[in-house]
Amino acid sequence: MFQPPYLTDAEIAKICEPLTNGAARYRFITRLGLHAERKPNGQPLVARSEFERVMGAARMAPQAQAGAGMVGDIAALRERWRAKNGPQAQRR
Repeated sequence: MFQPPYLTDAEIAKICEPLTNGAARYRFITRLGLHAERKPNGQPLVARSEFERVMGAARMAPQAQAGAGMVGDIAALRERWRAKNGPQAQRR
């Protein structure tokens, strides 16, 4: 399904419910931290990529990736250590 590069008026209306005035919607959108322009009819014009940058899941990705490398299987690490260093590997 094709999505236009900008949020549609229906999508903007859903985000800004119950606001109906274009200027009020523009103020609300900009207070969310989105960069928006104004259309000739007064409605806000928001790039889809801008919406996804501010409101999307991508903002959570760095937090999720930061802890991903910290998880490990200690038993597997010990087994690999013993396999590499032989049975005489000293226990601590």
